[in-house]
Amino acid sequence: MASQQKLLSGFKRFQQQYFGDDRRLYESMKDGQPAKTLMVACCDSRVDPAILTDCDPGDLFTVRNVANLVPPCETGGDYHGTSAAIEFAVNNLNVENIIVMGHANCGGIQALWDDDGTVKSQFIQPWVFIADKAREKVKKEHAGKDRKQQLTACEQEAILVSLENLLTFKCIKERLEQGNISLHGWYFDVRIGELFSYQAQTNSFEIVR
Repeated sequence: MASQQKLLSGFKRFQQQYFGDDRRLYESMKDGQPAKTLMVACCDSRVDPAILTDCDPGDLFTVRNVANLVPPCETGGDYHGTSAAIEFAVNNLNVENIIVMGHANCGGIQALWDDDGTVKSQFIQPWVFIADKAREKVKKEHAGKDRKQQLTACEQEAILVSLENLLTFKCIKERLEQGNISLHGWYFDVRIGELFSYQAQTNSFEIVR
């Protein structure tokens, strides 16, 4: 487990690499970030997008939340952290790609799947219910399958729900129609170390070769 000392030692190595040995990368980014890909990923410590994709600082603009969910665009309430990040990435950074990356054994999706109406969490349940459409679809279409198969299906369907919700943002819909942005759904299976990408032509997640 990462202790505070391990984290501080890691920072020293980062500092030496990017501000000691070779400062060119951060010198090139001192006035702004060049990221052209927005990644919506889960908070899960096993699925850090930059590590999984071997990216350098500045490559990804990342939003991480429980179960890698995109809420529909709406202005009610007071706090819209994920929506604010999406708006900034699209309107200010002019990202060209948005990737929603889910993963196997997701605790957020398990919380959604197992909710029987008696759970009283203050924040988690209302949040994961963004993907309730995915749960209902899987219960209907995969009723005869075992729990592991159902959860995998729900994890993947939740990615598709988030992709649909991205289209409720006017700025994204306009850029998509203009051909200036593309949307992608990824699924990382932590059990076997493989990445799957959603293919609209086959309506399935296919392994990335």
